[in-house]
Amino acid sequence: MLILEYKLIVSDLQATAIREAIQVVQFIRNKALRLWMDTHAKPYDLNRYCAVLAREYPFAEALNSQARQAASERAAYAISRYLKPDVKGKRLKKPKFQKNNRSVEYKTTGWKLSPDRKRITFTDGIGIGKMKMLGTQDLCAYPLENIKRVRIVRRADLFFVQFCLDVDRSEPTELTGKTVGLDMGLKSFYTDNKGNSVPCPQFLRKAEKQLKRAQRQLSKKQKGSHNRRKARVRVSRRHLKVQRQRKDFAAKLARCVVRSNDLVALEDLQVKNLVKNRHLSKSIHDAAWSQFARWLLYYGKVFGKPVVKVPPQYTSQDCSQCGKRVEKALSERTHVCSCGCVLDRDENAARNILRLALTILALLNQTYPGAPENVEGSPSETPGERTPLLPVQTG
Repeated sequence: MLILEYKLIVSDLQATAIREAIQVVQFIRNKALRLWMDTHAKPYDLNRYCAVLAREYPFAEALNSQARQAASERAAYAISRYLKPDVKGKRLKKPKFQKNNRSVEYKTTGWKLSPDRKRITFTDGIGIGKMKMLGTQDLCAYPLENIKRVRIVRRADLFFVQFCLDVDRSEPTELTGKTVGLDMGLKSFYTDNKGNSVPCPQFLRKAEKQLKRAQRQLSKKQKGSHNRRKARVRVSRRHLKVQRQRKDFAAKLARCVVRSNDLVALEDLQVKNLVKNRHLSKSIHDAAWSQFARWLLYYGKVFGKPVVKVPPQYTSQDCSQCGKRVEKALSERTHVCSCGCVLDRDENAARNILRLALTILALLNQTYPGAPENVEGSPSETPGERTPLLPVQTG
């Protein structure tokens, strides 16, 4: 599944119509959730309930029928995630009523593209009409049959349209014969097994001064006033800029890493647990390690190269040369072992991450494209006591 997103140019009347459609989606989802709470209805019953709501409420009937079904499917998905426990046997929190929905989704009806793919028209009774899209060159490369869903998303009072395409993206690349292990950090975004590092961009830290000023101006405005609404939009747009900067940095860096190496190994960090440290939580959120890992896995599938996530336990403590465990505090940034190995702490961890990934692939009888018969750090050179069979995620 491929998602293409474009900005919409809308008038005031169209913006009001889109907000009304989003409110209708929220209304149908909450009604479907209430029906499940009262009667424990099945997903099929929730879909049929959309027709009942359309007959009872004229504003619900104005929305496209398949868009109403998509709204009930949102409730069904939230219910299924609650009823089905995760891998550890724990259930997610019970679904709640939505208060701030930001999107409306159409399936194969209710919308129409212009021949040049620069404009989209929504033909249901909500009254959105025709809107211009910016930068739709990529959309022209796919036939209309591949578009399975169209979604309008509101972010910081800006509107975007997303096209969900049923295509498999693959880009074959030449093999490089290189492998890399990545150790994530806060000062350096990552450090590889050869000592190369990328500085952490810290987008939120750099934008804090402007954010604080915008938030102070928002707090001074009278609640319910037009000026307060404009101040709230300014704050939202600054946060949206930081979010986009993180995404752009993570996507471009992940693409470069995957294209430059035949195997990528990184830590399987539990970020939800790490952010419980109140001294480092803001910096960890600002680094966006999870987003970078998701892009690595995505590009690993696109370019056909394995991306292995290994457990992070003791990767910084174990010596990458002899395997001896050297305990050190977080403030100690240099690894010094009795065998004579003196390395930067992050570089030592990156070497251990790569070695562990190669070992796990060998134990699982897997390989990667362009793998040589014997390379430095291969499983044949790794002591047996450092090669336990541990859970692994591959892209």
